Amino acid sequence: MTWITIGHIDEIPLRGARCVKTPEGKIAVFRTAENEVFAIEDHCPHKGGPLSQGIVHGKAVTCPLHNWVISLETGRALGADEGEVRTIPVRNDGGMLSIALESLMMAAE
Repeated sequence: MTWITIGHIDEIPLRGARCVKTPEGKIAVFRTAENEVFAIEDHCPHKGGPLSQGIVHGKAVTCPLHNWVISLETGRALGADEGEVRTIPVRNDGGMLSIALESLMMAAE
């Protein structure tokens, strides 16, 4: 895996998100009220809504289009809905955040 620095945790508001464009597509990086950071693909498995624009509550985000709730830990839809998005590893080193991308490593091989 290749780790890419994406900025400082303070650049993401509590219970908010930031969208990062990568060679693997858009990645939504979320900060919970407890200062935990998660990253998932920035599209709802339902109709592709921008999860980075959703409402963060606990360790989940609600899609702004049709109110699907997606776990930030697993990427899976919660409740009766089915579907999932890929989760992206996140590293917090003294507040500096990095995400791990697989395709960059594969391209370098």
